[in-house]
Amino acid sequence: MRDQPELDPGDPNFPSGEWIGFYKESGSNHRQEMRLTFSSGSMSGAGADAIGPFFIRGRYCANSREVWWTKSYPGSHDVHYKGYREVKGIWGLWEIPPGARDGFHIWPRAHGEGPSARTAAEKTEPVTVGPSSLA
Repeated sequence: MRDQPELDPGDPNFPSGEWIGFYKESGSNHRQEMRLTFSSGSMSGAGADAIGPFFIRGRYCANSREVWWTKSYPGSHDVHYKGYREVKGIWGLWEIPPGARDGFHIWPRAHGEGPSARTAAEKTEPVTVGPSSLA
């Protein structure tokens, strides 16, 4: 019998699985759902929102809790995300160059999606990250 590779136990701050949340645009919150995989500093996944299905490719740093990824809508456009993992999920900014940008918040579905989570998604403002942090 061949040796089985060890499974990456993952970082509890970056659990692989279902994530939900929203991105802000033009003063409104827009729901997004995705399945993310975090492993050894890389993240990948797929999901959907009101625009359509998308794929995600990016990186994360377990020590600094920073994350960077690109959300790609097949046959359309890319959106660049940069955020920070804190107790209630990942907060940060998205950007479509040259100047479209706003906030977002996502969290693991396992942390709840009842009415209180939906209300939070509709009312909570993301933290402000300065423009220099998007560089």
